Amino acid sequence: MTTCRAALLTLALLTSACGRASEAPTPVEPAQPAAPVLASLSVADLDAFISATVAAQHAIGVNVGVMKDGQMIFAKGYGLARVADKTPVATETLFAIGSVTKQFTCAVALQLEQEKELSFADTVARYEPGLTRARDITLADIGGMVSGYRDYYPLDFVDRPMAAPRPSVDIVREFASRPLDFEPRARYSYSNTGYLLLGAIAERAGREPFAAQLERRLFAPLGLTHTRYEPARGGPGMAEGYTPLGLGDAEPAVPEGTGWIGAAGGIWSTPGDLLAWDLALMDGKVLSPASWATMTTPRRLSDGRTSGYGCGQSIRDRGPALVLQHGGAVSGFGARNAMVPSSRSAVVVMANADWAGGVLDTIESAVLAKLTPVADAPSVSGPPARDVALDLLAQIRTGEVNRALLGDEYSAFLTPARLAVMAKSLADAGEVHDVQPGAIRERGGMEVSMLALTVGDTPASTLMYRTPDGKVQEFLFSRR
Repeated sequence: MTTCRAALLTLALLTSACGRASEAPTPVEPAQPAAPVLASLSVADLDAFISATVAAQHAIGVNVGVMKDGQMIFAKGYGLARVADKTPVATETLFAIGSVTKQFTCAVALQLEQEKELSFADTVARYEPGLTRARDITLADIGGMVSGYRDYYPLDFVDRPMAAPRPSVDIVREFASRPLDFEPRARYSYSNTGYLLLGAIAERAGREPFAAQLERRLFAPLGLTHTRYEPARGGPGMAEGYTPLGLGDAEPAVPEGTGWIGAAGGIWSTPGDLLAWDLALMDGKVLSPASWATMTTPRRLSDGRTSGYGCGQSIRDRGPALVLQHGGAVSGFGARNAMVPSSRSAVVVMANADWAGGVLDTIESAVLAKLTPVADAPSVSGPPARDVALDLLAQIRTGEVNRALLGDEYSAFLTPARLAVMAKSLADAGEVHDVQPGAIRERGGMEVSMLALTVGDTPASTLMYRTPDGKVQEFLFSRR
């Protein structure tokens, strides 16, 4: 069925549920404060949105950077880097970036492949013949998370063994010597074990400590002066990590012991440095075209599916533009790094608390929606889609619509009887609030846009089609 047909069916549900004049009205709980909305990528709008999001989600400290068209347009810290002495987050405060490190690890390994010191087609047996199925698993498999090696860090807290220091080589040999979780290349499954192994292989192939290779190959040439590999926690300019205790106060996080993070997640950085890293990757200053393709092409699984993951990059290729993204988390910290190669744009968000996905994802998603809103949609005359949709809802509520705004067929569809039913449904449900714009796309040469919103206490959505002349060819709203 088309989107239109589904929306018409759900429209009937909304109008019948909200228009029961013969029943006593259901008590409505007080409306919750509207969620923050990012109006534009202006500095003022970004600051207002991020400030409101940080406050609404009770984040401790957050650091954000935004790049558009190859230029950093925003960088600001929010909240506290260290609670005890009330140190504020500055733009140059270092945060642990967790698994965003994996992009750097892949880049080192791919540069070594360019130099013919290793090959992603090599089997693990060339370097660690004693590991499980070492002759059947390649470096491409471990970089692409399709090896089957058991992840040593699946939990969201530091358990007792992980709190103690341990050589990375011992961790790899323990977890990669267990039976595989699945046949190689049969499915995607996140594995930090594979990345400790990839870092160790890069160290051996490059005949240089992994930390030294990061500095020589990546940090120094790209001017990443606020980026460190496995620094001691608590140093100058570094944020403290925290663990929330239920709904109460947070306590300083227990860090992983040395050896446990390494090439899988050991880098600390700032939004400014990560944006510089993103731009260097997108501009071809780090990898050859062939290596960049390896990093950004999802693996094909044995049953024909794609993994959605290349090497250190999650690939989102079904929206209006290709987005490369990776999240990260180590004890007390979370991070997001997303880039849009077609527009040389990116957003970086960091937080110094465990389980901070809410604030990280809210900010990242809102900014990405502005960086890639209309890549495939036609240019439309008139106000933005969000404004037109909200104005139409307001008109429908009154029972009077300016039909000069409507296409002929939608105007004919919107008979006085239908308009009256729709108006009553809105009036009975309550006021519109908590409006969240969705992505804008193209279909049939028209701009297609959606809003998620709440009418009274009823979650709902709108669907609108506009032709380039600005005429509304369809406007439906329904329960969601």
